[in-house]
Amino acid sequence: MKEILLFLRDVLSQPAILLGLVSFVGLIALKKPGHKVLTGTLGPILGYIMLGAGADFIVSNLDPLGKMIEKGFKITGVVPNNEAVVATAQNLLGKETMLILVAGLFVNLIVAKFTKYKYIFLTGHHSFYMACLLSAVLGAMGFSNVALVIIGGFFLGTWSAISPAIGQKYTLKVTDEEEIAMGHFGSLGYYISAWIGGKVGNPENTTENMKIPEKWGFLRNTTIATAITMIVFYLIAGIAAGNEYVSTLSNGVSPYLYVIMLGLKFAVGVAIVYNGVRMILADLIPAFQGIATKIIPNSIPAVDCAVFFTFAQTAVIIGFIFSFIGGIIGMIILGITGGVLIIPGLVPHFFCGATAGIYGNSTGGKRGAMIGAFINGLLLSFLPAALLPVLGKLGFANTTFGDVDFTVIGIVLGTINNFMGHLGVYIIIAIIMIVLIIPNFVKTKSETINNI
Repeated sequence: MKEILLFLRDVLSQPAILLGLVSFVGLIALKKPGHKVLTGTLGPILGYIMLGAGADFIVSNLDPLGKMIEKGFKITGVVPNNEAVVATAQNLLGKETMLILVAGLFVNLIVAKFTKYKYIFLTGHHSFYMACLLSAVLGAMGFSNVALVIIGGFFLGTWSAISPAIGQKYTLKVTDEEEIAMGHFGSLGYYISAWIGGKVGNPENTTENMKIPEKWGFLRNTTIATAITMIVFYLIAGIAAGNEYVSTLSNGVSPYLYVIMLGLKFAVGVAIVYNGVRMILADLIPAFQGIATKIIPNSIPAVDCAVFFTFAQTAVIIGFIFSFIGGIIGMIILGITGGVLIIPGLVPHFFCGATAGIYGNSTGGKRGAMIGAFINGLLLSFLPAALLPVLGKLGFANTTFGDVDFTVIGIVLGTINNFMGHLGVYIIIAIIMIVLIIPNFVKTKSETINNI
């Protein structure tokens, strides 16, 4: 039994396999011929592996940049990192996390089948991270064994369906009404960015129509523009850290050449991500029609944030830069006020900041992308600091979750428990049930909540 659960955990935490299985089921439901089932199943798998390879390449090149910034600007504190906190927590919560993950997937499918929240969450690694957060927080609140798994699975599965629905009206603007949804647990930050964008800017003044003089026309090539931007970032960090320190990272390569190559490799990583996304969408969306029409009518796939990068490629870079600036200012404010110093993690600021920029741009153009991503950067500083006390009871307070949904859910559950104990958790469950059921008795424009 344990081996089966471990196998299921591994399968469900592999987004590439999960996407492939979804595509396979959809194509079978559509009664496609064998060769199309084969290619349509492998396409999303290979596309996501390509996306993951690009993301890993980006992360590996961001790591030395973070070290140079810490050294050059004398910064010490906590760096939010989902992977680090999950790896640490698994020593204590491995079985609970695994069971919550499996339970959450089934709850998501049940919600999609029987309610108007017809969003199927396909970003398996984020489901795994959320399962870990829930096992940590609920465990700290005194839940254990069957109660912990059932409650954790309920929260994971319902939020997997509800979170894409909350901002689907913004996602439709981003994708020009393509039938996909946001399946990433930084979603609240993106929706806030889109809401702010609508207040401060004009969507017609989009980042993608920025006027560039002819002699600078090469900057319309996203890979080249990214490379130039990141080379400047790396050079500033490298100069601040000093040649002697950079030499300890470069394995004998000239410090200046080393930082330039890091910037170039970062751009290549982004290009790989873009190509992987195109492969995923080319096969997944047509195949998903089989699920949407035959198995769970009107269902919509909720996919990773990087899938949205191709819809506003200039906003990706703008979002990253302004989110990082927001993170730095947030860190300074925390330092001045005596709070825990949250060092801006370049990985969440790149992926979440870029996506916030895309969403802000969809409603507010350039100004929306800048301000929306900046606010997202502040949230990535303040919310992890507020989450730390909730996680600290389990002994891994030296790191914390970074993305907005993780921190909000952890803070809400921890705060409710402090004031109301277990009763507060059961009240939240009752409220969620009401939210899920009421739309079934209300006439809406679409059979799927907010999918106009």
